[in-house]
Amino acid sequence: MSDISKAFDHGKAFIAFLTCGDPDLDTTEKLIKVIADSGADLIELGIPFSDPTAEGPVIQNANMRALAGKVTTDKIFDMVYRVRKTVKIPMVFMTYANVVFSYGTDRFIKRASEVGVSGLILPDVPFEEKEDFAPLCRRYGIELISLIAPTSNQRISMIAKEAAGFVYCVSSLGVTGVRNEISSDNIQNMIKLVRESTNIPTAVGFGISNANQAAEMAKLADGIIVGSAIVKIIEEHGRNAAPLVSEYVKTMKEAINS
Repeated sequence: MSDISKAFDHGKAFIAFLTCGDPDLDTTEKLIKVIADSGADLIELGIPFSDPTAEGPVIQNANMRALAGKVTTDKIFDMVYRVRKTVKIPMVFMTYANVVFSYGTDRFIKRASEVGVSGLILPDVPFEEKEDFAPLCRRYGIELISLIAPTSNQRISMIAKEAAGFVYCVSSLGVTGVRNEISSDNIQNMIKLVRESTNIPTAVGFGISNANQAAEMAKLADGIIVGSAIVKIIEEHGRNAAPLVSEYVKTMKEAINS
């Protein structure tokens, strides 16, 4: 069993996202520990990129703040290596193909494995182009996590059959960001198709921000993913965000398993 699969062994999984280096890497390191101690089952670590096409304004701005603070991929690797000594829950990187290509694909994936990262999410890499990364991920023991969206249609089964780690179900069209309403019909249909093809867990992301939405989505999937709502707390409270992020994670974890 992979480290990522273990994240789904404790009831419905709560997956938290934050952007590395926002507002600085010392705060990111502190927040990773806080999020883990508060009950999260897996953490997505965003590596900032200047053109994050899947992100809405909240995470775009976090990327800009981190890059303005001179964060680099090497500094993020070093931070994860330090924090991995005390944080035991799985962590995955979420970034863009250009970040990996510019670092060197083999070098990037090898280094990610060495610092204790279990998975990689590349939202701008379509399923048909995953072979640019998948063989190296397999070589170094990294799960290349696939995304599906309501428009994936007949491709959902094809993607699910080759999925690793978990299947990332994008709740609705568009970029990341808080949404007032999320259509459960789309998600129910996507998850039904996935489960007909694989036993790998499913997690729903994009748009979930409050406990009611989380509880509703957890009835359908094996886990939920929250990014913008956490990044918004960090945007508003900066280096003092840890207690508020902790309380938020505890509330969401309780909601999805109530």
